[in-house]
Amino acid sequence: METARIEKRIGVRAPADRIWESLADLPGWNRWNPVETGVEGTIAYGGSIALTEAIIGLPERRASVRVGAWQPNAQLVWAEKRGLWFSSLRYFEIDELEPGSCIFANGFIFNGLRGEMHFDRHRKALREAVDSVAEAMKTAAERA
Repeated sequence: METARIEKRIGVRAPADRIWESLADLPGWNRWNPVETGVEGTIAYGGSIALTEAIIGLPERRASVRVGAWQPNAQLVWAEKRGLWFSSLRYFEIDELEPGSCIFANGFIFNGLRGEMHFDRHRKALREAVDSVAEAMKTAAERA
């Protein structure tokens, strides 16, 4: 196996457009996201985004990523090449079940031999990161 994935899905009592507003407001991520902060860039196919990733238990790092896919009120996906044998995808998805009720998901997909090794070594920290982002989005969207 050279692909590893970790995800958290959570029910949110808010409309999809409210969740999307938080995702699309990149500079506003500091208000709700405990993992990715200092976010700047453009949500567009191939658009560049720069951010600081602070996962508890791992060194804080500045990352430059490329938007791979996005759809308003539905998803934001970015990709990062992390060396010769390691790449990652970071994704956020919104699935509206009915007006005012959604499932919000966020996760990481690691590809390549070193990606799998990174996942195996830091599984607990990555689990806590996706859990905290999901809970933070739920709180922010339901409070608004």
